Amino acid sequence: MTTVIVRGGASGLMAACNIKQGKVILLEKNEKLGKKLYITGKGRCNVTNDCDNEKMLGSIVTNPKFLHSAINAFSAIDTINFFEECGLKLKTERGGRVFPVSDKSSDVIKVLEAQARQNGVDIKLNSEVKNIYITGDKFKILLNTTDIVCENLILATGGVSYPLTGSTGDGFNFLKRLGHTVTPLRSVLVPLILNESVQAMEGLSLKNVAVKVVNGKKEYSQFGEMLFTNEGVSGPAVLSL
Repeated sequence: MTTVIVRGGASGLMAACNIKQGKVILLEKNEKLGKKLYITGKGRCNVTNDCDNEKMLGSIVTNPKFLHSAINAFSAIDTINFFEECGLKLKTERGGRVFPVSDKSSDVIKVLEAQARQNGVDIKLNSEVKNIYITGDKFKILLNTTDIVCENLILATGGVSYPLTGSTGDGFNFLKRLGHTVTPLRSVLVPLILNESVQAMEGLSLKNVAVKVVNGKKEYSQFGEMLFTNEGVSGPAVLSL
């Protein structure tokens, strides 16, 4: 029984670390694993939040029921225990955010890669998937130089949020070709564009500020870091809004 994981980001690597049966092959089109993880959390990588399942699900803005089974099967505490058992020391900061003690996202990637290799996963870099077909009860995966046939397939290709890291949306195209319906894609983490000109303050970063947005009768507020851009404001507090 062969399982192929397409892409070696956070999801792909976690899958590679936890599959215990059969042969597992991980295909990564970049020259290294976890390319987007390197820049996560300003290069520090916020691995999870130290909270119970109820608080975790209560913080999800839209349709928390979708994640109910996943969070209950592998909670934030399970995530913390996983990394610490792999030898990565963690710390908890304001708001329950959990980071590696080293403040280096590269340490998170090293731990995930080491655990995947220890699990016997065959990691293939510079292996871009061109197309995927279903042949009988198996999947045929066409690469840039060869093809692979497998019984199980995990698409961990990410979204379209950062094309320079490899998140180009190719996974959605594979899903369409396999017969799935893909809803229109929309941005999730976005800055706020202001009517007033703030270009003179571009690049100014503020810590420990309260940000409030009023939309009709609804008010939304966050506390944390804020950054001025050439058109408005961004930063963790704004993106959380």
